[in-house]
Amino acid sequence: MIVDDAREQLKKPVKLATKSSHAAYFQPMLESFAARNELNEIVKNRVVKACELLDNGIPLYPNDFKQHGHMAQELLDTYSPLNEEELACLDTAFSLAGRIVSLRSFGKVAFFHLADVSGRVQCYADREHLGAAYTAFKKLDIGDIVGIEGRFFRTKTGELTLNCREVRLLSKSLRQLPEKHHGLKDVEIRYRQRYVDLIVTPRTRELFLNRSAIVSEFRRFMECKGFLEVETPMMQPIPGGAAAKPFSTHHNSLDMRLYLRIAPELYLKRLLVGGFEKVFELNRNFRNEGISTQHNPEFTMAEFYWAYATYEDLMDFIEELFGQLARKICGGARITYQGKDVDLTPGTWKRMTFYESLAALGGHSPDFYNNHAALRAYLKDKGEKATESEKLAKLQAKLFDLDVEPKLIQPHFIYHYPLDISPLARRNDTDPNLTDRFELFIAGREIANAFSELNDPADQRGRFEEQIEEKETGDDEAIGMDEDYLRALEYAMPPAAGAGIGVDRLVMLLTDAPSIREVILFPLLKPES
Repeated sequence: MIVDDAREQLKKPVKLATKSSHAAYFQPMLESFAARNELNEIVKNRVVKACELLDNGIPLYPNDFKQHGHMAQELLDTYSPLNEEELACLDTAFSLAGRIVSLRSFGKVAFFHLADVSGRVQCYADREHLGAAYTAFKKLDIGDIVGIEGRFFRTKTGELTLNCREVRLLSKSLRQLPEKHHGLKDVEIRYRQRYVDLIVTPRTRELFLNRSAIVSEFRRFMECKGFLEVETPMMQPIPGGAAAKPFSTHHNSLDMRLYLRIAPELYLKRLLVGGFEKVFELNRNFRNEGISTQHNPEFTMAEFYWAYATYEDLMDFIEELFGQLARKICGGARITYQGKDVDLTPGTWKRMTFYESLAALGGHSPDFYNNHAALRAYLKDKGEKATESEKLAKLQAKLFDLDVEPKLIQPHFIYHYPLDISPLARRNDTDPNLTDRFELFIAGREIANAFSELNDPADQRGRFEEQIEEKETGDDEAIGMDEDYLRALEYAMPPAAGAGIGVDRLVMLLTDAPSIREVILFPLLKPES
């Protein structure tokens, strides 16, 4: 029905209230608007104004305006302390470029706010100073991008304002921005049209500026600690480094299947073999999984590997890292996340073994969580998938996710995970059924996974073979055999520890964002109907 309506719209000629010869130029675009049921009088009026500007020889999209490095907030910070007399003595004209985000016209004069990436400044335009160009100015709309040149003065209310000597259209906006008092209330539209969200929602702009600052500070911290940033393949012939279902593609020239990486781990550890002792990578991972407030199929991961270190060294290291990030971004180590106080002060983080947490926080006895049949029945009753073929450790991990993880609000390192769910981690020297592995939980969700690395090639081969058996029984997330990685281990990898930190979840934590979609500029969404 929707398609039929669109076809009918396309059959109807779109008429504009203008005889401009330029109207034909916009006709295909207007028909596209009509086909999507988005054509309205506002769009038509803006197109008419665009035609009239072109009729008067004014280009809609020039590219020769120079702003001379001036930014709105910088100018406000510099000149706000000056009084009216001091401003009048300034022998300087300032040039700015940005978007008109408000506009009040009073006939021969107009006030508007110009916004650039740094902030916004009030501007004043009148016929006296602009002359004939004021007629073209009257054709401008909220949303247009303009270049201005002017001098500062103060209005009667004392607001610092640029008195424009020139206003040039740099890019004509043909769509209306959301109404300023309501903005984009539809969450899906905010994610789908992030470009509009960034224009009209200060909170969104601030969040992504903070994300950039977090990533920058993370890099600075790692480099100061002597880590080398590297890049490893995004397309891999064998997906590995984590238990997840990969995306696959085909390389035509080599006639081979490739996989978007689920983790860079096995390549980064190859570099340890090669002699780099501290490496990190901050880049994208891809996992063919569901979408939720905590999961996006494409996400950012920071992974780092440290030769001659242990998982316990990484606990101290991550506490220091998070403490520094919190101070830099939030102003202190005590933050609030979704109404809950979280203390990231280094030295205060709790440490608990996996099985201790099942008892102390989950409320389950060893007799229960070590009983395969009883545990499986409990999980099924809770709506979880649990099969007879699944190993006990996997069922215990599901029990942990269900009854322990949501309670881990303050930072918790949960360590000594079972061997069967840690195929790349080093065995614990005291109990070989456990591994020297931990996961970090904050605000009820996993933030990081780390362990002392398994560098025994014979043990690693056996683990890979067990994973192959699990894959054959239906586990499509099991890790496959990687002979080249085993060959690298056979050249000897130094004892080491490594960690992976979910950058998106870290940003969520430090910006108080409730969903991972809030901190990813363009999250994956279903196609528009």
